[in-house]
Amino acid sequence: MRIVQIPLLRDNYGYLLVCEKTNKASIVDPSEGEPVWRTVQEEGVELVAILNTHHHRDHTGGNEYLLQHKPDLKVFGAKVDEHRIPGITHRVMEGDDVEVGEEGGTVLFIPGHTIGHIGFVFPGMLFSGDALFAGGCGRVFEGTAEQMTSSLGKLRDLSGDTLVYCGHEYTEKNLQFALTVEPGNEDIRQRLEAVQALRSRDEFTVPSRLDDELATNPFLRCESDEIKYGMAERFPGIETDPVSVFAKVRELKDAY
Repeated sequence: MRIVQIPLLRDNYGYLLVCEKTNKASIVDPSEGEPVWRTVQEEGVELVAILNTHHHRDHTGGNEYLLQHKPDLKVFGAKVDEHRIPGITHRVMEGDDVEVGEEGGTVLFIPGHTIGHIGFVFPGMLFSGDALFAGGCGRVFEGTAEQMTSSLGKLRDLSGDTLVYCGHEYTEKNLQFALTVEPGNEDIRQRLEAVQALRSRDEFTVPSRLDDELATNPFLRCESDEIKYGMAERFPGIETDPVSVFAKVRELKDAY
């Protein structure tokens, strides 16, 4: 499957998934319709579906535009969010199958950022929306720290060579924050330098490899001694279980 990465809005990404056997395509999280439709025409593919990871407008804002141009599009979104996904036709749950032409994927239910957040897993690829970012994770807007920790645990269990296609270009700032909670992690320092070099050339830092996330992303590393004992030292009385550590690190990131 071929992926066409489309910059949208100020720092969003949409992803055009193209089955090269059939030339059919799906778009993940079209925050804007016109740039996506233009890319579909330029690529010469047949758009057949929209895959929404969650209901936020910067991930669904292009649904109506695309449906105006192709009313028979399938629109996939979480069943729990059926009232908040524009044009939804396929209400999916954990473990449901998704097809792009002859390419098959699976739905993961990963709430926390929103109560209905889902991810799409295809062989070697994860489309994580705002649940997992390169170097970070989404704010816990509607769910709980427990839900988000559990959701990130599901993602940790994927193969380390999985490519993570997330919803935003936040990597540089995420890694700058990561160094504040795990300053002894040389992997973070090296990755930040590489990311800064990419951004200086206005290049994408996404996708990332899950192995790199496991080595540098503080929200996947809440069991790291440096992070959990660092939190305990800075905030006496905090518990050092993964959920409590996650909640404190997320609180710090929210104010960063």
